[in-house]
Amino acid sequence: MKSLRYHFKSLHLLLTACLLTVSTLNASGEEINLPELGSPSDQYLTPSDEKRLGREFMLSVKKSTTVLDDPLIEEYIQDLGNRLLKQSDANGQDYTFFVLEDPSINAFAGPGGYIGIYSGLILATQSESELASVVAHEIAHVTQKHLLRAFDAANRMSGKTAALILASILVGVAGSPDAGIAMATGAQASAIQEQINFTRSNEEEADTVGIQILAEADFDPRAMPVFFERLTHASRLYESGIPEILRTHPVTTNRVADALGRAENYNYRQYPGSLRYYLTRETLRVRQFKDPKAAVKHFSSGLDEGRHLNEEAHQYGHALALIADHQYKKSAQIIENLLRQRPQQMEYVLASAEIARLLGNPQKALKILDTHYQLMPQNHALSVAYIEALTDAKHYDEARTAVAHAISLRANSTRLYRLISKVEELSGNQAESHRLLAEAYVTEGRLRAAIQQLEIALRQVDKKDFHQTSRIESRLSKLKEAAKQEEKKDKG
Repeated sequence: MKSLRYHFKSLHLLLTACLLTVSTLNASGEEINLPELGSPSDQYLTPSDEKRLGREFMLSVKKSTTVLDDPLIEEYIQDLGNRLLKQSDANGQDYTFFVLEDPSINAFAGPGGYIGIYSGLILATQSESELASVVAHEIAHVTQKHLLRAFDAANRMSGKTAALILASILVGVAGSPDAGIAMATGAQASAIQEQINFTRSNEEEADTVGIQILAEADFDPRAMPVFFERLTHASRLYESGIPEILRTHPVTTNRVADALGRAENYNYRQYPGSLRYYLTRETLRVRQFKDPKAAVKHFSSGLDEGRHLNEEAHQYGHALALIADHQYKKSAQIIENLLRQRPQQMEYVLASAEIARLLGNPQKALKILDTHYQLMPQNHALSVAYIEALTDAKHYDEARTAVAHAISLRANSTRLYRLISKVEELSGNQAESHRLLAEAYVTEGRLRAAIQQLEIALRQVDKKDFHQTSRIESRLSKLKEAAKQEEKKDKG
């Protein structure tokens, strides 16, 4: 019988194959969502192994779907996740929360603490507590080590049966329990059914832990069962049948009743959502529209008829829709009114600078960003916009200073290394540009690509610059050794 460590290696190969299959299946119109994966214990994976598996998982995710590249949304979902994480068994660990631009109503947890939320799910929620309930549920899947338990159970069966069970867990449950059984044709039916039942018990356990996390993070513990129940009742409204989250997270009447019963242990009170939740939601709503004029009409009529969850956020959505429709002056009026109410609200500040840029006044845009950056240099979204504006204005020295400060706060930010790489390229420092691009690849776990960039940098560096040459050679040597060690692990 092979060890659990071997099964985790098999998981990586199977997971990669499954993710690569997604694009092929999507082409035929059949959608497969990513499965939930728990976090294995150090007994079977070292922390470095798990981090590497997580990075490779994310690279596969980015190849198969669109990870939203918006600093404001990235920061919001990460802050929300961190708030919940502090109340979980994973407090103190680094998790990455991200949004996928996809109308599917679903979420998943991957290895290494990577938790993805579909934009469609955020739009389907009606309160921040409902969104938090899904994130808390996914955190619980990881902290309760559900995948590890599945491996442990499969490890006691025959090799063929175990492999088929793992496939059914990773792929089948993403559609439905029946799909999992069908995929595992040839395995013992009773063994497969036992695993499917096991995933259902995982959902119930994730509910229990998630509700506790919700309550301790000061969110409504009733939001989880209420959200799932509402989706269940509304499933007839979805063209493709029930929402994907109800397929990947099977909901039964008993499960909802049990969750409601546990939530009743907490005193009832109102839980107002943050403005950032509503602003994020409306930003995603605007992005859903393919026709900007249709977006403008949606937000305009919503304001006229009072059809919105939050009027201020709906006004912001209206402004974004107007920007998309090139109605910059009308949008500017709305943003100016919003800024008078909340002069430090970053969404409004960045929108104001963007409108100025689009109206042909980049200096005004830079002044807006500079003024707020001096007050809030730690704000990531503001820093990114400020660095980009400085770069466009060819203020390269200031851009370097701003990037250096931002990297001191977020050392593993791929975006920041790419920004400074661009600054150096535009400045004519090609060797330094390639060196920094290599660091961007390192943050993604793409060591071979990083090595290639360093080799290019070494060819372009001024050989008289012994400090820079030595710096590149030293880094190149370390990365080659790291890549060599990873290859040894793969062969092992």
